[in-house]
Amino acid sequence: MMIHSSDLLYSIAGFCVSLLVGMTGVGGGALMTPLLVLLFGVHPATAVGTDLLYAAATKSAGTLVHGLNRSIDWRLVGRLAAGSLPTTTLALFALSRFGAHSGTAQAVITSVLGVALAATALVLVFRKRMLASLGSVVGELDPWRTTVLTVLLGAVLGILVSISSVGAGALGVTAIILLYPRLPTARIVGSDIAHAVPLALVAGIGHWALGSIDWHLLGALLAGSLPGIVFGSYLSVRVPETALRFTLATTLLLVAGRLVL
Repeated sequence: MMIHSSDLLYSIAGFCVSLLVGMTGVGGGALMTPLLVLLFGVHPATAVGTDLLYAAATKSAGTLVHGLNRSIDWRLVGRLAAGSLPTTTLALFALSRFGAHSGTAQAVITSVLGVALAATALVLVFRKRMLASLGSVVGELDPWRTTVLTVLLGAVLGILVSISSVGAGALGVTAIILLYPRLPTARIVGSDIAHAVPLALVAGIGHWALGSIDWHLLGALLAGSLPGIVFGSYLSVRVPETALRFTLATTLLLVAGRLVL
C-alpha cells in the first residue's frame, strides 16, 4: 500500500501536536485546527469538524485512564455537559443555516478561532495571577451559584468548541479551578477531559452531518497522535513547564493574529 507524502505530513502534525499535549496538558484543538487551516490549506469547517472527532478519539483514552484512577468527578462532568450539549446543538444548527462551507461560516469560524486562541494564550501566561485575584471572590460562592456558573461555563464551552474546536483545555480547566478551588488538580484535569469526550463527539457528529469531516485526514492524524501523546507524557517531567507554556502561548498569539488580520 502506497503512502502519500501528504499522509506522512498529517501524521507528523498529529505526532507533534499530541507531543505538546502530553508535555503541557493543553494545545490539542488550539494547535491542530489552525495548523490544518494555515499550513495545509484545509477549509476551516472541515478542519474544525475533523479535529473534533480527532479530539474525541484521543481523549477517550485519557478518560479511560482517569476513570481507572478514580480521578473524575462525574457530578462536575454532568453539570458541564448540561450546559455544553444544548449550546453545541444550537451552534451546529446555526452553522447549518449559514451553510458550513459558506463564506459567512468561514468568516465566523476564523474569527471565533482567533479570539479563542488569544484567550487561551492569555490564560496560559496569566493563569496564576488570574487565580490569585479572582479565586477569593469565586471561592466564596454558595453551592447553588457554583452549580449555575458551572452549567453556564459548559454552555460557553459548547459554543466555542463547536465553532472553533478550541476552549475545552486551558480555558475550561482554569474556570473549573476558580469554581472548585478545593477539588484536587488531578480530578479537575480528569473531569475536564471526560467532559471533552461527549462534547467533541456530539459536535463532531454534527459536523459530519454537515459534511465537514475528512475521514482520510482523520486517520492520518490519529496514526501520529498515539505515539506522540505517549512520548510527550514521558518528556513532561523532563522539560521546564514554564518555558513550554510561554512558547505555546506565544505561538497561539501569533496564529490568532494571522487568522483575524
